[in-house]
Amino acid sequence: MSAPNPTASRNTRALNADDLERVIAIDRIHSGRGRRHFFEKRFANAKARPEDFVQVGVVTGEGLQGFVIARILRGEFGQKDAVAVLDAVGVDPQSQEHGLGQRLMEGLVDLSKQRGVRSLQSHVSWNSVDLLRFFNASNFKLAPRLDLERLVTDLREDVGEEP
Repeated sequence: MSAPNPTASRNTRALNADDLERVIAIDRIHSGRGRRHFFEKRFANAKARPEDFVQVGVVTGEGLQGFVIARILRGEFGQKDAVAVLDAVGVDPQSQEHGLGQRLMEGLVDLSKQRGVRSLQSHVSWNSVDLLRFFNASNFKLAPRLDLERLVTDLREDVGEEP
């Protein structure tokens, strides 16, 4: 595929079942592994409960060039306000640095507001410099909380995934 024209029309729209393979392909480039099971579950859950998910794609003349997927959580740990937790985001490397990621975030913000979401949240490894730079450019700030983790191998979502 040739590099998209950065000035080409960029539209955001909801993801649909036809986007699954392209989302998996873009994610594989960034993650270095196949996460088919994860994305199949996300797409199925979003179809079954659309009120609980926000999925946005950015499309150019070349087709789907990026995506963001978020779950909406309501009332977690006594919070009254809904939050959208970003589960996955990706832009085709040939389309990066042309504002597509920011278009995705704008689309996510717009749809999240329509669903009563008060804030967006995500988790990122401290050494994921590119992703941290993207979130910073998207106006994310450090949250006033401490994330805790306990590994439980029985609950791994990536069991059976492609290498």
